[in-house]
Amino acid sequence: MNPVFSPSLHKQRHQFVMDFVTKHKPKKVADMGCGECKLLKQLKFQRNIELLVGVDVNGAKIKKEMYGLAPLSTDYLQPTYEQLHIELYQGSVTQRDARLRGFDLVASIELIEHLPLTDVEHFSSVLFGYMSPASVIVSTPNSEFNKLLPGLTGFRNSDHKFEWNRSEFRSWALKVCWDYGYEVEFTGVGEAPHNQRESVGFCTQIGVFHRVQGSDLCNRLHGSEVEEVFSYTLLYSITYPTLQDNNTLCRVLGSEVLYWAEQMKNRWMEEKAGVSPHCQTERGGVEESQEPAEKVDYCGGGEEQEWLRTSDPEQQESGPSNRYVRVPLAVLWACCPKIAELSGSLRNLRHLLTDEPRVQLTQDGSSLLVKCEEQELVDSDLEDSEGPLSAPCSVGAEPEEDWEPNV
Repeated sequence: MNPVFSPSLHKQRHQFVMDFVTKHKPKKVADMGCGECKLLKQLKFQRNIELLVGVDVNGAKIKKEMYGLAPLSTDYLQPTYEQLHIELYQGSVTQRDARLRGFDLVASIELIEHLPLTDVEHFSSVLFGYMSPASVIVSTPNSEFNKLLPGLTGFRNSDHKFEWNRSEFRSWALKVCWDYGYEVEFTGVGEAPHNQRESVGFCTQIGVFHRVQGSDLCNRLHGSEVEEVFSYTLLYSITYPTLQDNNTLCRVLGSEVLYWAEQMKNRWMEEKAGVSPHCQTERGGVEESQEPAEKVDYCGGGEEQEWLRTSDPEQQESGPSNRYVRVPLAVLWACCPKIAELSGSLRNLRHLLTDEPRVQLTQDGSSLLVKCEEQELVDSDLEDSEGPLSAPCSVGAEPEEDWEPNV
């Protein structure tokens, strides 16, 4: 049977969570009952999130999909200053685990109806009492809407243990607020036809819970439950590259420096050989010069910078294989905004490059030595105007689900 809603209902539920995250910018987010990790795969692109956790009782589902949460190639090539750590656990939402305490947001999307009614109280106690997140989003089917779903008899899913009407969901939610110090807003996704909206409500009913500020009701009532319990099994853990990590910063900065120094060296060689940098034909080799320095405008700002071709300090011979172009770090820092942004200052640039194995500096640390190969300049070497960190990124669309989960 075709989906009833467009976009499908599960996409609308996920978008509701995404909109909440975009608006409130929580740093620590957990998805209880993460299943195939579809919501997590969307949330990982929300760069305000620093810790993203998924929990599901079905470990096989997590293991099948968890590598879809790994960093993309662009995350390594173009890391940002934001931090992101992802953890996936196998465990029951009726069990306590101290690693899930104190989150900014916990989402429980189409989960509670899969629990036996006898476990709902345990679920409430763990989620609102023990974990005590700042905000909680709970979604569950609205049984009053079922009569509008074509071909449906009984529950929407064979694994559902119950399906609440709006009154039953409201009663449970208000009791949670009273017991654990929360307030709740009721909404939903999947609208009925206009003339039936009041009588049946949303297809999926949603409660958005916010912990009452300054309330110590939870701690007073459940102080004995704040013990550190670790009942979940960690299945996957990954930390995304970040420029806040010094090793990552040095690697990215080193790549930028090497790329732009090579571009400057090529331009220096062109001008030294009498070839216009704008000429795309008849480029010849570079003639060796005995002059100690050359003056060339590389920043486009009218100031001349000094460039020196020098011999390799590690070699005694002076053949073509051990000739270098000296690129002052001051030129790189002044002419390349990305290098200036990453390093912050010329002093920091010199310090960060000191331990970068791919970079060779002069003895006084003021300049970069770029090896100069004596060969004809190839057009393709000079036409590459893209930075070293540019890489295409494509994210495949997820396949459509069966109609039953869409409902």
